[in-house]
Order: sequence, then C-alpha cells, then structure tokens
Amino acid sequence: MAKTVTEEANSCAHTVLSESLYSAAYGAQSAMGKSLYSPSATSASIQSFRERAYALNGAVLTATGIDDHESFVKAVEEGFSESNVGGAPGAPVSSPFLGGETRIHATAGYTHLALGFKSAASTPLMNVVKQCITLSSEGLSGFASEGLVGVYGGSAPSDAAAVSDALCASITSAPSADIVRRAKGLAKAEAVFALDGGSQSLADAMTSSVAESGAFSAAGVAAAYDAITAKDVVAAFEAMAKSTPAMAAVGDLSSTPYQGSIVAKFG
Repeated sequence: MAKTVTEEANSCAHTVLSESLYSAAYGAQSAMGKSLYSPSATSASIQSFRERAYALNGAVLTATGIDDHESFVKAVEEGFSESNVGGAPGAPVSSPFLGGETRIHATAGYTHLALGFKSAASTPLMNVVKQCITLSSEGLSGFASEGLVGVYGGSAPSDAAAVSDALCASITSAPSADIVRRAKGLAKAEAVFALDGGSQSLADAMTSSVAESGAFSAAGVAAAYDAITAKDVVAAFEAMAKSTPAMAAVGDLSSTPYQGSIVAKFG
C-alpha cells in the first residue's frame, strides 16, 4: 500500500515540488528535508520508528464532545496505563535552514516554480502572509506549512523567467494596508471555519494550537488573528526579503533561471 501511495504521489507535479522544496530548504538528509513518501522502509526501521515516536511523553491528546471531563481523563489514564512511555527526551534534532536549490527535469511542457523561506513566526502570522501573497500577486499562490512560507507559480517553459521575477517581486514588495486587512479577514475566516469542519478538523486545529502554544480555545484562535498588525506583516515580508530563499523547480526547465540569479534579488 505504501508503495502504491508513493507512486501516486510521485506522479503529481505539485507533490514532487513540495518535497523538492523541503529538500532544498533543509537538506535531503535532515529531518525536515527527507521525503515523506518512501517505499523502501524495512520492517525493522518501521518498528524502530514506532517505538521512538509513538510514546506518551511525545504525544498531544485532543478530544471533542466531552461532557464529563473528569470521567474522560480517568478513562484515558486507564486506557493508556500499559502504553509505552518512552525514554527521556534527547536533544532536539536540529535542521538548519540551508536555502538551497532542487531542480527536477521532465519533458512535461510546463514549468512549476516555488520559493520558500524559513517560517519562524507564529502560525497565524504566516497564514496572513500567505494570503497577502495570493491577494497581491495575479497568477501566484502563497503557502504556509511547517517550517516554510513562500510562493508558487507555474507557466509555459518559455515564460519561466518572467514567473521567477514575479515570485521575487511578491516577496520583496510589502503589501498595502488594504491587502493586509483583507488577508487578515481571509486567514481568520479560514482558521475559524476549520473549527466547524467536523470533529477531525477541530481536533487537528486543537492539536496544532496545543503543540505550538500549550493551550487552545476558539476565542483564542480569533484573537490571535485580531492581534496581528500591519507592522507585523510588513516586518515578516522585510525579513523574507533580506534572506536567502530555497528554490524548487519541476518540469521543463530549459528556460528556468538558477537560484544564483534569484538570490541576487534578496538580502
């Protein structure tokens, strides 16, 4: 099953681009740069990973629809009483941002490009930045994921240089106050709607919030977006414009600039 899923994932240009961008950003051998899709895992490596990762001292438990909190906690304690607790946590694995480049050539008649920057700010701020990029850049899409925030664009091979220029401009040009206002509204709505998207969506949002801040409340989600100022957003764009981006390119790269020429527009 894993082999089938991997084959399907590797046939999608957007998936390959995302995997390539993480590899370029953090290095293919780092924890952040390794491919999510792997058909070659052995039984021993799977068992070892499970014993390391699926332990209670590395878990966050979230639940929805609980009427009696104390009874629920008691049931959880009993249910997990014989589970693997895990050893003492070791030093955090470091994955420094490298800002490299990955290019995958394919005769697909289309070019996919992405620039990624290290995401060091809060998730709400990065989501607003993502919306700002999308709103202010025709034909481009902003994205925000774990450890990365950036912009994606695609074109016919002959237009790849123009798209790369547009990608750079979307980062080096600070958004207007109106764009920031609209981006805040969209990002906040997206986060709030996720809370009403069913139990799984709510649990995902709760887990993300607890993992990042140690707490969760629906009011807190909305407040986190309300607290973001135009100054915060501009500062985030300025930080990206002063840094070295990671670059991933997938498809027909006959006219695609290399990262070296793109880096010159930053810093």
